[in-house]
Amino acid sequence: MTVDPSVARYATLRNLPPLAGLCSMEAAVHNNWSVEQSVERLKRLHYVLKRLHETFTARITSEPIYELKTAFSYHGYLCAEHVTAIRKRVGEMREPPLGLEKVPHPALERMMDEVLAARTTEELVAGIYSVIIPAVIEATRKLRHDAHPLADAPSVRLAKLLEFEFQEIDGFGQQAIGCLISAEAESRISDWRRMLESCLLAAGGLDGTGEATEPIPAPRYSQQPYQYQKEPQRDARFCDGFNAGVNPEAFLYDQRFQARDKTLMMYYKRLREIDVPEMMASILHELRDVEPWEFHMEMSRQLWDEARHAMMGEVGFVAQGLDWSKIPINFTWSRNLNLQLDARERHGVLFFIEQGLMPRTGKRYEWEVGMESGDPLSGMFQDFDWADEVLHSQIGRRWYVPRYGSLNEALAYGDRCWTKVVSHWREYLQQGLTQHRNWWPELYLAACQRWQVTPDPAALAFQQTYEDSRADLQKLS
Repeated sequence: MTVDPSVARYATLRNLPPLAGLCSMEAAVHNNWSVEQSVERLKRLHYVLKRLHETFTARITSEPIYELKTAFSYHGYLCAEHVTAIRKRVGEMREPPLGLEKVPHPALERMMDEVLAARTTEELVAGIYSVIIPAVIEATRKLRHDAHPLADAPSVRLAKLLEFEFQEIDGFGQQAIGCLISAEAESRISDWRRMLESCLLAAGGLDGTGEATEPIPAPRYSQQPYQYQKEPQRDARFCDGFNAGVNPEAFLYDQRFQARDKTLMMYYKRLREIDVPEMMASILHELRDVEPWEFHMEMSRQLWDEARHAMMGEVGFVAQGLDWSKIPINFTWSRNLNLQLDARERHGVLFFIEQGLMPRTGKRYEWEVGMESGDPLSGMFQDFDWADEVLHSQIGRRWYVPRYGSLNEALAYGDRCWTKVVSHWREYLQQGLTQHRNWWPELYLAACQRWQVTPDPAALAFQQTYEDSRADLQKLS
């Protein structure tokens, strides 16, 4: 396009920045962009981000490494946020029906199928963080550069925000690759990584602006459909995971004990919440083609919050100078729900528990304990934990309750589902999977030594288990 020389001489009042600061007048007079081009690129980004969200979520339960479980929870949530923003933007550009569920190119489908089916942690990390995330960042940069800065300003803004957050993800990913992938592992997975890169080339790049220079590679790991693994996996720091020898709720609600001592149990309860993402991931995966995207968006936020709560417990123990890896962080709640209930039933249990946290004896009480404990960190964490759980209760009322006749019916169903779950407390003991060791006295004595206080004899003697009750203190049949 030939630009009239007068454009360069265009002056605003007192030389104020033109066009709301979006761009110069010289940039604005160019016209080599269209709605069709914008939509095409956004749809490709949408597809990859939605599949990436699916992959992060699907691999949480089976991934043993705690730091990756929490990172996958966060990065999956960020993908969900940007998927939602792109869906909204595409819908603004004359696009009903949106066609967002169509595969934009079979090579992109092959790439995402392969990463979902990666056999090892090293392959999964390499595929996501050395191939897909850099490709997403490159595509957003090109969109930001190519889109008309005034006519398509909303898409440019989306690209800026996406690039900003994905650079953070990339930073994590590059560190993770350096920590987890040895030279020997790299030699094993290099061919597979090149296969993923060939998928991008065959698609003309993630955004489709390049020339397709290669045929679509044959599948390797994705020859068979991906099978979700319901059994939660934990790394070696999580000792004695079947141990249900301490009932922290019973201690927390016992009026004999001091708030300072109860804080330890609350940090344990927070860290143990890593089992909620392990369970929620199964709901999202099994309902991925059943529930609308808005359901997955909100539930992904809740899943991320629960991972964040687990990290609050981790931070709490670190701040106290206590080694959490010496405490059995029980995982049988997520395991039993995943293996014994279907997705709807698991959601029912989740909703029933959330609603039970709303009365004064729930999250408000935990906040009061934290504030009374003399530990400002505990008070702050419980303040935000309470706020998050109020949000989760609302999410449940939007997406769970409408399936039933009333709130009371929805609660009753969730209670029945939880009652169906067999705890296997005695079976785990008989099978030698755990001795249900009472780990509380050891933790409490270590904390009292740090606090330089004399242990409370009653607190030290606490030994109530989960043998005949569940977390809401209801007796098991």
